[in-house]
Amino acid sequence: MNVEPRLLCGPGPANISPEVLSALSKPLLGHLDPDMYEILTELAAMTARVYQRDEGDGMTLPISATGTSGMEAGIAALVEPGSTVIIGVNGYFGRRLVEIANRYHANVVEVEAEWGQAVTNEALLEALAANPDARLMAVVHAETSSGVRHDLAELGAAMKDNDTFLMADCVTSLGGIEVALSDWGVDYAYSCTQKCLAMSPGMSPISISQRALEFMRSQPKPNTFYLDPQLLEAYWLTRPPAYHHTLPSPLVFGLHESLREVLNEGLEARWARHAAAGGYLQAAMAERSMELLADPAHQLPQLTAVLVPEGIDGAGVQKQMLREHGIEIGGGLPGAPAMWRFGLMGYNANTATADKVLAAFDAVMADAPTLAAA
Repeated sequence: MNVEPRLLCGPGPANISPEVLSALSKPLLGHLDPDMYEILTELAAMTARVYQRDEGDGMTLPISATGTSGMEAGIAALVEPGSTVIIGVNGYFGRRLVEIANRYHANVVEVEAEWGQAVTNEALLEALAANPDARLMAVVHAETSSGVRHDLAELGAAMKDNDTFLMADCVTSLGGIEVALSDWGVDYAYSCTQKCLAMSPGMSPISISQRALEFMRSQPKPNTFYLDPQLLEAYWLTRPPAYHHTLPSPLVFGLHESLREVLNEGLEARWARHAAAGGYLQAAMAERSMELLADPAHQLPQLTAVLVPEGIDGAGVQKQMLREHGIEIGGGLPGAPAMWRFGLMGYNANTATADKVLAAFDAVMADAPTLAAA
């Protein structure tokens, strides 16, 4: 097997540091090894710090699966058939939340916005006023499909004294922009490891507030075993652990190293680095007369969606970027306008990487008219 190195500057995964790569190749440990228990305890605490979940406010840990597992785990644990769930939908991953909630037989109330626009908190709160018994409000903090940021802090403040639980998709936001779960009153959040945390795919950090955790404990067992947060809590945070599944120890080691890097850099410094790199790329695209999809007031720094100019074969540009320059960028997901998605995340969030991407993009776009008929 021969795998050529790529510069991964799409919506994820992103490249990882040599130190994380080295951690992924450490000798295996058994999932019941006492040394593994110590690593798990450290990893859960580090994850809570990156989420800014206060000590004593519920629990935080990674699920041994990709980000969608964290999404489904929250729905499974907080929603029962007939529960009203309000979901903000302004892209592909808001739509996925709707799909999963429907599969758990929730009464779903969708609050929609166009691609590139944020779902307004006013519209969400109007939906809540119309459905005061809603069990859950779910929003996508950073919509990976469009590059749009939701004002989660404002929504959390407005829901502070409400019984409805607040869920946030932090798949693209964690490690890239501010996330402060306890301060913002977010009851359940989930993320992934292959974007701004700069680790390989395969784990989904989740964080649950104390009040949401107490609610889960008062309910019947959810209709999932593998994704049951209470079983995961007993495995990760109880000593000796209650066996649940076989941990992927290389991913545990890799995530431990990636979070160590995040915390050593400092959260605010890391957010600033992503902001600088993303702002640099977005300004460069504007200089090239490229149109960005996201409303500037809600533009993410780490994920930039660029509309494909009329007459240009967007997929052909992606293929040439990959084939001729070894650089991966993303395209649009189903339902989206024709676009490219550029990611500067984690290890790649710097202007030097942006310059490499821009140089390759310029070279390919110089021949782009010949791609229109492809």
